[in-house]
Amino acid sequence: MTHPLLTALAQARLREAPIFVRWCELNNLIACPAAPASVARFVTDCASLGMSRLWPAVQDISRMHASLGLADPTLGGTAATAISKIAAVAPPRSWPAEFKQLFGTLPYDIQMYLASHETQRERALRRAQNEAASARQKLAEREVQLKDAKTHGDEAATNDKA
Repeated sequence: MTHPLLTALAQARLREAPIFVRWCELNNLIACPAAPASVARFVTDCASLGMSRLWPAVQDISRMHASLGLADPTLGGTAATAISKIAAVAPPRSWPAEFKQLFGTLPYDIQMYLASHETQRERALRRAQNEAASARQKLAEREVQLKDAKTHGDEAATNDKA
């Protein structure tokens, strides 16, 4: 017979991170506290779920550990690297090479935010460059018109004097 407190704790863990807890049971691993290597293996084994289902499961693992006052095994290291490989979020093009390598160690949601922000920034920059080019072109056309008007205006004035 198991102790009621242990049963309640097991049920709480199952509610907090059901996919991970079941996966751990199938693989004879400890769900809580989980080792970062176990989380990385879980992420790799369950990659077929896709990031739309896998990322919430990883967040559940994080919440389960945080609610018990334990270190989060999903942050950094092997777990973050495994998530990055599956998510395949490209680091921002404007980042230096040494920081692009560190990008893969960031949590997936931060990677997504940074990638989205960079894309929006690049679009705004391209739009501003296109608007500036258009304005330069209009200015050049206007200068040509003024020069032509000045040249033709001088010829008309010369013809009137003769």
